[in-house]
Amino acid sequence: MRLKDKVCVITGAGSGMGRAAAIAFAREGAKIVAGDIDPAKGAETIEQVKKVKGQAIFVRCDVGKEADAANLVSEGAKAFKKIDVLYNNAGIFPEKDHSVTDTDEAVWDLVYRVNVKGVYFICKYGIPELIKAGGGSVINIASFVALVGCSVPQDAYTASKGAVIALTKSLAVQFGPKGVRSNAICPGPIETPLLTEWLFKEPKEKAKRLNRIPMQRFGKPEDIVNLALYLASDEASWTNGAVMVADGGITSNYF
Repeated sequence: MRLKDKVCVITGAGSGMGRAAAIAFAREGAKIVAGDIDPAKGAETIEQVKKVKGQAIFVRCDVGKEADAANLVSEGAKAFKKIDVLYNNAGIFPEKDHSVTDTDEAVWDLVYRVNVKGVYFICKYGIPELIKAGGGSVINIASFVALVGCSVPQDAYTASKGAVIALTKSLAVQFGPKGVRSNAICPGPIETPLLTEWLFKEPKEKAKRLNRIPMQRFGKPEDIVNLALYLASDEASWTNGAVMVADGGITSNYF
């Protein structure tokens, strides 16, 4: 088992890539500390983990609130005696996030509170636990939109994911000497509730985005989780400060 006895904190674990990660990591022997803002969805994830014979606890957590993030890490360390992996997966992409010229300040602030401060808070309390455990892995979910411009702007989200990449680089340099590896994954469009709740209702918008993907399909949560599984494992012991793109080829597509 690639993650045998590793304790993994996963945010946004109630659905999408977070739930897929909880299940996949548990299959590989990890103990899961599942954080999500929705207790009902979190409970469903725990049941799914149990079905694959995994161990998990759920802690309600709004990652944009410092007390919640601190509690998630604390409860995980209390339950399993250590923390080995921080998987900062939680994120939001509001429909009202457009260009800087027409995005409300409240929308911008909300996106940054969850997507950037959420990573900051989990790392603030989680990295000391990783160091205490003798080292570990921080996996931050960024996005391909942080690497290229977009003619259909989502500027708060894009800027927030760029901040996640920059923060990941800083963490890699600061804590690499203490055995903590920090890496970012930049997914392309993935079939999760975050995407499908609005995009799949708009055939023209869906087709516009599909046309840019050389693989001619949207990604599946597993496409990202399999990469995260590598980063969480000891196989990635010399992978630090990397920005890994899994986007079906979008960022390589000129026309």
